[in-house]
Amino acid sequence: MTQWLRTRGGWWLAWVVLTAAGAVWFARAELTRLQQDFETDARIAHRLMSQQVVQYDAVLATLALLEPNAGADYPERRLPSVYSSILRVQRRAADEPWPDAEHADALAAAEARSRAGRRADLAVLDLAHGRYQLVIGSEPLSYALEIDLVGSVPWRDWPMNPQRSPVRLVLQRDGQQLVLQHGQAAEHGWRYSLSKELASPSQPFELVAERQVGWAELPWRTIGGWAVAMALLLAGLWAAQRQRIARRRAEELLRLGQVARLNALGELSAGLAHELNQPLTAVLANAQAARRLLDDDPPDLATARDAMGQAVEQARRASGVVGRLRRVIERPEAGGDMKPLVLQEVVRSAMHLLAPEFARHGVAAQFDASAQAPVRVQAEAVALEQIVHNLLMNAMQALDLVPAAERRLVVSVGRNGEEGVLTVTDNGRGIAPEALPRLFEPFFSTREGGLGLGLSLSETLASGMGGSLSAANASPRGARFTLLLPLVAPST
Repeated sequence: MTQWLRTRGGWWLAWVVLTAAGAVWFARAELTRLQQDFETDARIAHRLMSQQVVQYDAVLATLALLEPNAGADYPERRLPSVYSSILRVQRRAADEPWPDAEHADALAAAEARSRAGRRADLAVLDLAHGRYQLVIGSEPLSYALEIDLVGSVPWRDWPMNPQRSPVRLVLQRDGQQLVLQHGQAAEHGWRYSLSKELASPSQPFELVAERQVGWAELPWRTIGGWAVAMALLLAGLWAAQRQRIARRRAEELLRLGQVARLNALGELSAGLAHELNQPLTAVLANAQAARRLLDDDPPDLATARDAMGQAVEQARRASGVVGRLRRVIERPEAGGDMKPLVLQEVVRSAMHLLAPEFARHGVAAQFDASAQAPVRVQAEAVALEQIVHNLLMNAMQALDLVPAAERRLVVSVGRNGEEGVLTVTDNGRGIAPEALPRLFEPFFSTREGGLGLGLSLSETLASGMGGSLSAANASPRGARFTLLLPLVAPST
């Protein structure tokens, strides 16, 4: 997980996943809210329409209970002035036909059903024009109401704006339908629907509500804000991760540098024995000569003074060598013990530490051990880290003389019998034939300003762990360094 988050693509993928998850959550929440609003509005509309049609049942029941008026004035004819949705009221005595001759048969059939069911019954249905007739059969008179269904809608209490609401409302019965509000349909999206009969047995119109939610109704501003917030959060985490990695890399490089100085002390001692031997011998010889000259009678002061001057010069030379040693050594650290190490993990760690240096030098470092089985070697952790670090640094420095577009550094890990093999190959200018035999000598360097201890120390550390370090020129150009270390003995 940590390795994945180190890559920029990993952070982008994390942003995409978090943004997508947030978008889905906000979209589902908004769709749930819209569905709840739709169902609430549809149920309110159903209740209001049910209340209206139930009133017509009550009106007819009241008319049936009234005593018939023997006079010419029919009081029921004043109902349209009270209920604007009642267009006309008809009544029929037992021995008379219905006044509406055009629909007399339908009214008579509805009257018969009403008498049988002891409730009002639906007679003439014309939903295309929003009208129907409701009949109640009673003695001595039967009554019929012609009702304007559109006028029955209580728009004052209606829960939706019929012109702007996206909800489509339809009353339907026997294949006919009346559109109460058209709604606003979307081409693509989510569809909600609710169907329920009005609460009147005599007028069982089915109220059908439909709602189509389009993509444009999703909370894009909220989703956009979430995406920006996730981008800012991940940018902060990425910056913090980068700082933490940089700090750890610097600490690890410092530790390796300190250990390298400590290990270089052993290598320096061999060189110092050679460097200091000559000036110290000269100091001793000149001091002894001056003593003899001073013991002469008379003493040869001029020659003795010259001998002491030469001794002083040689002492300064030795002091310079010691001063160089003090600058190289800063702080000693104790070494570690030999233990099993996975060669691929050591290489990955070293390449991670040097990643900024590779980028600064324009070096394309290649190492892919994902398909290989772990190569376990017996080694001392700090020593192996220093060897790999030195080999990678030398290869990177060798590539400084190569055009940036051509710089390649390849690291490979494998097995050779009972030994683990680490190979570092660069396509630099290679190693001069005369320098190749002396490459691992202390204080020998082909680089200007080099101390000449890195490869010597690495070879000494490899030998101390029972391995070896060798160098050769690569084909068609460049250098190849090969580190061999004993594999971990299989457990029995």
